[in-house]
Amino acid sequence: MWDELTAEKDLIEAVVPDEFIDGIRLDTFLARQYPEKSRALFQKCISVGLVYLNGRIVSKSTKVYPGNVVEFSWPTGDEESPVIPENIPLDVIFEDDDIIVINKPPGLVTHPAHGNTTGTLVHGLLYHDARHFEEMLDGYKRPGIVHRLDKNTSGTIIVAKNLNVWATLKDTFKIHDLDKIYLAIVLGTFDKKIGTVIAPIGRHPTNRQKMAIVPDTGKEAISNYRVLAEANGCSLVQVTILTGRTHQIRVHFSHIGHPVLGDEIYGGCPKTALLQPARQMLHSWILRIPHPVTKQRMEFISPLPQDFLDCLAAMELPAPQKAL
Repeated sequence: MWDELTAEKDLIEAVVPDEFIDGIRLDTFLARQYPEKSRALFQKCISVGLVYLNGRIVSKSTKVYPGNVVEFSWPTGDEESPVIPENIPLDVIFEDDDIIVINKPPGLVTHPAHGNTTGTLVHGLLYHDARHFEEMLDGYKRPGIVHRLDKNTSGTIIVAKNLNVWATLKDTFKIHDLDKIYLAIVLGTFDKKIGTVIAPIGRHPTNRQKMAIVPDTGKEAISNYRVLAEANGCSLVQVTILTGRTHQIRVHFSHIGHPVLGDEIYGGCPKTALLQPARQMLHSWILRIPHPVTKQRMEFISPLPQDFLDCLAAMELPAPQKAL
């Protein structure tokens, strides 16, 4: 989903000049300042939180006035470069004329973005089924993509194969008519084995590459968890997210003092850890969702990747057989 995207590394800054003393819509101002880019592009940037007004995320209809500081970041690295199909092996869990469900390996970026203009899941999808995905390819280079997984998060991801299905799936995610169940190895052990984390998530106030708990301006974020096993100072947890915020599980569990093992950004790599995995131990395990056309409730399960299994074995944690 658009609201799950992250910003580019470098923010561009524009100060509103005195000529706009009566105010001007934010999207219109940016389109006038950068006429080589479309207003529609800026509206997309604003809608997914890549534009900040005086340090805060706002809506595209917000008016700006002289002296206001606008910062923004593009949603893709090179808007003009073509997306060339690449023969990237895809672990297909399910496919029909409407959807394809992939078990995404760790290290695979979902879609082209700044610093990742080749070798993404989208490039592989275009090679796998050019007829469907080329028809949906637009300037944002996300044909069929309705949600994403971080580069170093593995597991289940569903992609639409036509625009009607894409719109239906977007609505399904928006109203949360689905179950998204993850597995994570986190640091520490829990007094409360079943619980819920409710804490709003927004862009970090000083580090724009991170998300954080932001009480005043953050978006609602809810994560239910169940501890499946504990050993050697770590816990295997099953997490069901009721919202889809950027880095939600990673931020929530860092917030409660149990960062995901191997997560360099949110504190999951302490020197005292028994094991230092090469990526965060987070896996999108099960997706339960109504088929966008037949409406039949479907369940898709992605087996744990080898590095996750190796980490479980090293920590003497059992591999789960089914969701609880």
